[in-house]
Amino acid sequence: MMAEAGVAPRRGRGGGGAARRAERTAIRIETAKYIERNIPNFEILSEEALEIIETNAETVLAEIGVNFVNNPGALALWREAGAEVEGERVRIPRGLARQLCQTAPESFTQHARNPEKNVVIGGKSLVCAPVYGPPFVRDAAGGRRYATMEDFRNFVKLGYMSKYLHHSGGTVCEPTDVPVNKRHLDMLLAHMTLSDKPFMGSVTEPSRAQDSVEMCEILFGKDFVQQNTVMTSLININSPMTFDDVMMGALEIYAKNNQACIVSPFIVGGAMAPVSVAGTLTQVLAEVLAGIAYSQLVRPGAPVIFGAFVTSIDMNSGAPTFGTPEASQILYGAGQLARRMKLPFRSGGGLCASKLPDAQAAYETANTLNAALLGGVNFMLHACGWLEGGLVSSYEKFVMDADQLGVLHKMAAGVSVDENAQAMGAIAEVGPGGHYLGCAHTQANFKEAFWRSDLLDYKPFETWEEEGARDTQALASARVAHLLNSYQQPALDPEIAAALNAYVAAKKASMPDAFM
Repeated sequence: MMAEAGVAPRRGRGGGGAARRAERTAIRIETAKYIERNIPNFEILSEEALEIIETNAETVLAEIGVNFVNNPGALALWREAGAEVEGERVRIPRGLARQLCQTAPESFTQHARNPEKNVVIGGKSLVCAPVYGPPFVRDAAGGRRYATMEDFRNFVKLGYMSKYLHHSGGTVCEPTDVPVNKRHLDMLLAHMTLSDKPFMGSVTEPSRAQDSVEMCEILFGKDFVQQNTVMTSLININSPMTFDDVMMGALEIYAKNNQACIVSPFIVGGAMAPVSVAGTLTQVLAEVLAGIAYSQLVRPGAPVIFGAFVTSIDMNSGAPTFGTPEASQILYGAGQLARRMKLPFRSGGGLCASKLPDAQAAYETANTLNAALLGGVNFMLHACGWLEGGLVSSYEKFVMDADQLGVLHKMAAGVSVDENAQAMGAIAEVGPGGHYLGCAHTQANFKEAFWRSDLLDYKPFETWEEEGARDTQALASARVAHLLNSYQQPALDPEIAAALNAYVAAKKASMPDAFM
């Protein structure tokens, strides 16, 4: 019934329109390869502007410094490396952080348990991963509510079924019905067993990062994990310029075990960074330099990603805003800074402030997705499902966004000018006053000529009205149900599955429940 890796069973001729309709509606699990750009990046900053920002960031590190709190080990490493340490404040001499960052790889491969779904992060690639972190979920039937483990598993299944999503992500929602100290085990187990795409590890406590490594050693084998990257995990900086012991503790575990970390300032401009684009970029660069340099002190060569999660603030209400021009300008500038450091870049996503998957959500999301494509983003977290400023994982918006990621694939491919694309034979065949519907070139190319949504409605008004006059949210609700009803779990070695379940059971039994 299903064809893996995007290859549908070939059909013989015959059956006419009914056969073609059956082929279009047959259940298939298709996964497109990660995006490889064949288009130029948009560069918003001049060479002079980049040099000013880089110089100012070095001044921030050398004269103002950054805090590494509750982490004597980190302070000792910095002192040994040549930084000035005063209390928990670390002042990094000019050029030192950048020098340390040079051991970080320019790109790396994150391995999936299905090797066909490995992803390359860096260079001209763009890897799309779903929403991360919301404590609430929303669907058209149940409205807004606290997320559960069932919701989490559903989102992992939707991610597995989504053609243009290359990565299973991490905390696609926060399952509040499972104890805080145990939920990471269930979440990792879901990613490992319900999908065969790459995934992220836990960062909410260093011991949970260690659990993530140990579960990966069961899934992939211990030697494989130590020699290859099988997780990419999100390490947020407490902007402005504070590195807490929880996030740094998780980073230390992952770096020691050769696993990738996204070192990412978490900035709402005007609250945690200056209101100006250049000022915010200066702080972003200073924070990233310090965080990535520290990862290289822990283990030179550990894979890392230059992260930038930046949005602005509504000066009337204090609420964060998304899809704004300033946020795009910062994304473009941060991408340039990351490329100058020869590091993979994380930013973007289907970001919006809207409470519903409505026109506001669509406008704001489209602005950010397009900026991510043009700005050279290599790893796009929150690519689908984000609603209400990241407080909500939306079922309907998940499939709406996942569908639109196909547009990015098409745009990134660029414009072909080979002999077939020139279509000179078609122009000669049709001539003045004709039409192209029946010409040989159209017949040979029509299936792949135009990108087509799997969700949006292109039907004539009369057909649309007869089918219930459904809006996009209604179409998305139907698609969510269709995908979940047709989900089939990817095969996993029974011995590995049993070992993972035994590990989770033993870990849970070893500690009492804690909801704080």
